[in-house]
Amino acid sequence: MGVVRNEHQRVIEAPAAAVGALIDRLSAADDPLFPTPAWPAMTFDGPLAVGASGGHGPVRYRVAAYEPGRRVRFDFTEPDDGFHEISVEPLGERRCLVRHVLETTPRRLERLLWPTVIRPVHDTMVEEVLDNAERAATGHCAHPTRWSRWVRLLNALDWDRPETVAVPEGARLLRAALDRPAYQDAYRMRMLPGLPRDPRAWYPMLRSAFPELGCADGELLLQVDIAGLTARASILVDDEHITLSTYARPDTRRGRLYWGVVRLGHPFMARLMLRRTHRAFALGAPSAGERERRTATV
Repeated sequence: MGVVRNEHQRVIEAPAAAVGALIDRLSAADDPLFPTPAWPAMTFDGPLAVGASGGHGPVRYRVAAYEPGRRVRFDFTEPDDGFHEISVEPLGERRCLVRHVLETTPRRLERLLWPTVIRPVHDTMVEEVLDNAERAATGHCAHPTRWSRWVRLLNALDWDRPETVAVPEGARLLRAALDRPAYQDAYRMRMLPGLPRDPRAWYPMLRSAFPELGCADGELLLQVDIAGLTARASILVDDEHITLSTYARPDTRRGRLYWGVVRLGHPFMARLMLRRTHRAFALGAPSAGERERRTATV
């Protein structure tokens, strides 16, 4: 396989200056174009400027050229080569053309991955960037991108896994709820743009109607006592993470027998519930373009 050239373009009924201003905010905290949280955000080690290094997900590149309001080019870093570039051209006072071009030379395993994995995901993400440009600039998107079943599967397989951590200091309700727990664990995932900040919104991931014991400072505490087992679950939402923590203490022989069995599958189920809910919220969150329009009308 030789050089691959992949091009997407869209005519948007808005001034080129308005769309160019959106491109200037790529990788910013309020990036109105990159399709997060459904896909990994574009991030750099500094502001969008020539020489900034970063990328999105496993794809690494640096800013090689930047004309504010008009175009930005990203060169892939080793071992990859090539570039991708987004630009805007005026087609009149209130009409413009947005174009994204990628050129690269797949090597070794990439020769197989490009047509089967990389291109389907790339094409979807770029079309979503154009969707967001259209939404942010005009207030609507005439033909939103639809995910194929294959892209949906690839997204699910690549979704982040929960990280095992110590019970956070911020889980104050949990820490005060149970003396000398016999068991404790905590799993966290990154908070993403558009995900709910109210811990009560995350409660359905537990899939049971556990009594609420308290809710304060971004933490929801639940009573999950079962069969001689005293247990508490904490859902903590802070600026960076959503964390699911558990304290458990068997109080009876029956409780010890029950927990001896349940604890074998508990870590797997806790991570699974957190990951599924995290992805469901991300896929259901407003797009970057929608968030931009809502901010602009406030």
